[in-house]
Amino acid sequence: MARDSRELGGAWTRFQRHGFLAPAPELARWVERYWVVSWRYREPYRQKIVPYPNVHLTFGDGTATVTGVATRFTTRVLAGNSGVFGVAFRPGCFRPFLGGPVSALTDRVVDAGEIFRDLPAEPGRDAVEAFLHTHLPASDPAAFEAADIVATIAEHPELTRVDDLARRCGTSVRQLQRLFAEYVGVGPKWVIRRYRLREVTARLESGAPVDWAALAADLGYADQAHFARDFKDLFGEPPTAYAQRY
Repeated sequence: MARDSRELGGAWTRFQRHGFLAPAPELARWVERYWVVSWRYREPYRQKIVPYPNVHLTFGDGTATVTGVATRFTTRVLAGNSGVFGVAFRPGCFRPFLGGPVSALTDRVVDAGEIFRDLPAEPGRDAVEAFLHTHLPASDPAAFEAADIVATIAEHPELTRVDDLARRCGTSVRQLQRLFAEYVGVGPKWVIRRYRLREVTARLESGAPVDWAALAADLGYADQAHFARDFKDLFGEPPTAYAQRY
């Protein structure tokens, strides 16, 4: 089957607009960013969404939903002229809002009314920030610890193994696994893999030639086949096919 030409060579940028906003300083411990997406499609378009370890609160089409961390890519059909406003919580920092293990939301989308009361009727930065201010939970050191560990993974490409991460953080593999299940919603191995594969997409976006075998070794894979399998599992297609998007 031929691919949709609107997803090749960056063509999707002609139909979509993306914006990112920083939260107010007093919310930055909990919220990583706000994001705004609008689109204009005459014919329905299947948008591929590749996950990060964030829980999202999303407003659009008169509804509000909470999306847990997805363990692999998802797709959403975009049609007409519309858009959404979203809150990306820092990894680990939705647990105090939820009042239970974030793993209960993994690979799920739920009505935000199941978790929050008095959701804003008109989504936008000001209304959502006012809403979040009135719903801030008590400080939770474990939430901030989880967020800091995820940031460590993101910032240190040499971290490719959970035991190496545990040593860096001065804890055990088992303790990391328990913390991530409770606060992040996915295991530390998944998070490491996600951020290492982010480096693949960054190289693709730069347009520089990629030595796939060397890159697989740099990312800690035993061989190129294991790397390609992980990439396809998360992104839904082989890296060479994904490269066509850019």
